[in-house]
Amino acid sequence: MADSKPVEFCGSSLEDLRAFPLTARREAGHQLDRVQNGREPDDWKPMTSVGRGVTEIRIRDEAGAFRILYVAKFADAIYVLHCFPKKTEKTSQADLELAARRYRELLKESGQ
Repeated sequence: MADSKPVEFCGSSLEDLRAFPLTARREAGHQLDRVQNGREPDDWKPMTSVGRGVTEIRIRDEAGAFRILYVAKFADAIYVLHCFPKKTEKTSQADLELAARRYRELLKESGQ
């Protein structure tokens, strides 16, 4: 598809994603590919607490629960803010703050 956007990884998000188990990594790639091609991920929710336009992809497999926080509202790329295994029912404050900080840096860089 010609109009698919590139995926850019902020901070350590690519290394964090590579640390996921193989099945979760494959699913993450599939879901990001859906987003790149203008479709919604299969399981997602808006994360307005992190920033406007931030979305969470939810991945669950036998290895556990995994999350990818990204923003796709910019014309040039899809930015993956943070990837992490989900250990508790509620997303940790540290994970939310890290994603929010990367989001603010992204806004600053893009002059938004």
